[in-house]
Amino acid sequence: MPRSSARTSSVRRSRSRRVGESAYGVLLVARTGLMGLLALLLLVAGVWTSWNTAQYAMLVKARERGMMTVSACAAERCTGPYVPTEGEGRRRAKVTIAQAAAPDKGARVEVTIKPGTAHAVRTGPAGILHAWVPFAGSLLLAALVVAGGMRLRRTAWVMGLLGAVLLGAAFAAL
Repeated sequence: MPRSSARTSSVRRSRSRRVGESAYGVLLVARTGLMGLLALLLLVAGVWTSWNTAQYAMLVKARERGMMTVSACAAERCTGPYVPTEGEGRRRAKVTIAQAAAPDKGARVEVTIKPGTAHAVRTGPAGILHAWVPFAGSLLLAALVVAGGMRLRRTAWVMGLLGAVLLGAAFAAL
């Protein structure tokens, strides 16, 4: 009577094939790691860029807070007189604000002045959202890296949607 075995026989693979499979695995891990580092670099750069403006728009204890009346816009900056409402501020005949954050000519905007400069940063919800636009862009770029390089599609969709919502909210608020 022949012996029936429940286990299957395993075929031993050659040494070169095992080395090739190991090398392929190492390449996959290296690719995922590099793409993760690239996505992290994009996100850190977005936060770093946004924080340069967001800290003034978000922090309540800014030194100079007040109202700016937009009088003229040229190139990428708008100018106008500044009247302080809180803090240690003084009247200024001319301060500048980014044109993307400024409303139409003649409108009054709540701003805070960057210390030691004549640059104004818009405050309130619109100013905060506008300050975080670079981070929204980095979320969108990192989503592409996460989807393509790391094959984490759901994570990439969440990142991309968060970036798009932040951009849309900033556009709607301004």
